[in-house]
Amino acid sequence: MRRSLPLFTVVVLALFGWAAPAHAGTTTGFRFVDIAAPDGVVLKANVIEPTSPGRHPAIVFPSSWGLNDLEYLAQASALAQGGYTVVSYTPRGWWTSGGEVDTAGPKDIADVSRVLDWTVANTTADASRLGMAGVSYGAGISLIASGHDSRIRAVAALSGWSDLVASLYGGDTRRLQSTALLVGAAALLADTSDEFDTVIGDFYANRNIDGVKSFARARSAGTYLSAINASRPAILMANGYGDSIFPPNQLTDFFTGLAGPKRLEFAPGDHAIPELTGLAGLDNHVWTSVRRWMDRYLQGAANGIDAEPPVVLRSMTGGAVESYPNWAAVNTTTTRYGLGEVSWLTGTGRLGGTPSTGWSRRTWFTVDTVACGGVILLSNGLQALTGIPPTAWLPAVDRNAAGVWQADDASSTIRIRGTATVHARFTPTERSGTLVAYLYDVDWAGTGRLITQAPGSWLNGTAGAARTLDIKLPATSWDVPAGHHLALVLDGHDGYYLDENGALGSVLFSGQSWLDLPVR
Repeated sequence: MRRSLPLFTVVVLALFGWAAPAHAGTTTGFRFVDIAAPDGVVLKANVIEPTSPGRHPAIVFPSSWGLNDLEYLAQASALAQGGYTVVSYTPRGWWTSGGEVDTAGPKDIADVSRVLDWTVANTTADASRLGMAGVSYGAGISLIASGHDSRIRAVAALSGWSDLVASLYGGDTRRLQSTALLVGAAALLADTSDEFDTVIGDFYANRNIDGVKSFARARSAGTYLSAINASRPAILMANGYGDSIFPPNQLTDFFTGLAGPKRLEFAPGDHAIPELTGLAGLDNHVWTSVRRWMDRYLQGAANGIDAEPPVVLRSMTGGAVESYPNWAAVNTTTTRYGLGEVSWLTGTGRLGGTPSTGWSRRTWFTVDTVACGGVILLSNGLQALTGIPPTAWLPAVDRNAAGVWQADDASSTIRIRGTATVHARFTPTERSGTLVAYLYDVDWAGTGRLITQAPGSWLNGTAGAARTLDIKLPATSWDVPAGHHLALVLDGHDGYYLDENGALGSVLFSGQSWLDLPVR
């Protein structure tokens, strides 16, 4: 495969129409190297450099989960022509790199420092101007490494994570499709360790939860926030609102806690979709930001990105790009929509007004409903390309298997910005269970476009005792047009998740429940 790389490079660049900028400098071309890790494991890598004299700022790219160091060819070539030494490598355990997959653990982080050592010793890299960047797995490794190696002065983390526990167990609910995709890729393309196999087995068997979470915390950038802040690297993060592997809320919390230069960009799309075309060398807003970020913090260019508002939102419904001084500023108020009494005739309740009491509605979890998050990568990925989100015809939602509440038609645009929360009060028949909340933008014909969705579970509670559950929906930027209305659906099943509901389980909704909606 590596012997065929020159042909592969030519084909990729030809197919996707990549061309060097008119002002680009000449480069050495790609060369392929072996880098020995601290424990002797050999990491496969490629290097491309400018031919201009002197030392150059350098960027190191760890490849994504399931991919290898060929991933960044187009971007590495463009960056080298812009004056950067670029080293891309395949993390241990993947493809032809040695060792076993460490899942951004201590060995992977030690490997980063060794790759930096090698880069400084064997290229024209300037040791005082080192950066890290990557997509997905490469993003997570880069963020964590910035808290362990103070030489890293700039990071670009694309479709990454900061809290692996939230990615696995967000809302106390195990993720099915995302973990199956990651485990399947590892089974095909990697050598996994006994530790990895044990953790995955425990995850699916729903046992040793504390042990799985401990494994995940050690592989989360949020765990090392204080060390990252002590080093103060300049950190750019970019993700999709619909990222089904690393949902966005964890990044807003991490971003808020960062003390150094920082920037957060959200755009429509699923995991690695917003930056995908840039990997093929096409113009891409995410990679444009990466280049500007590195130019500012590794080359010292006065390009103004440091003076721009650091939170950048591209709406899921189109319109101008919006910028804010911090995450708290994305919304100006929170509107509370009470969940009202459900009509026995229509099976639908009113969404809006003051939360009320004195009503109840039983929902059974025997079957799924047409309310659905879609298929991982495909549904939200197509939304980024076509503008069409997952949809459901609200009249077809089984009212025996879901609670449905609909608001009045909006008299003016509802500008949703930020993280909505569902507060549900109910009495379950089972000690453990799961609710999945879906927020829809519904047109005159009853067709609902999915704005955002998330699960919430209760574990080992008391059957027959009233309880509340708060479900934080993933952050979004969405405009509901006048004439449309909001709808909230609460059911018990979705293919995204491993829910905790028994075959005959049900909940009795009653008491004060509501949707808190962040708006501008």
